Amino acid sequence: MTSIIPPEDWLPDTGRFEGEWQGGVHGAGICVIANRIERPGGGPRLHRHPYAETFVIRSGRALFTVGGEEIEAAAGHILVVPAGVPHKFENLGPGPLETIDIHEAGSFETEWLE
Repeated sequence: MTSIIPPEDWLPDTGRFEGEWQGGVHGAGICVIANRIERPGGGPRLHRHPYAETFVIRSGRALFTVGGEEIEAAAGHILVVPAGVPHKFENLGPGPLETIDIHEAGSFETEWLE
């Protein structure tokens, strides 16, 4: 059966496209996070997952730390972090950073490292 999930079921009523969705309850093997990070320097701290994570940069600029490598990404870029690799990212500014983060699992599993 096909599922359609309306925005009110996964996006908070903030007027922005940001929120989290876990697909396992709908038979999907992915989870999605829509991020909007307003301030430069903002972003998640170092963590890892037992599955790959794919980032789609919708707008802005980000500095990713993936393992021991630093990677700058901007609107239109896609970055894939392999399973088990520690990573974090931050908004480089000057404006907001918007990303879609796709987790290759039906529910979130995160190990925070800092």
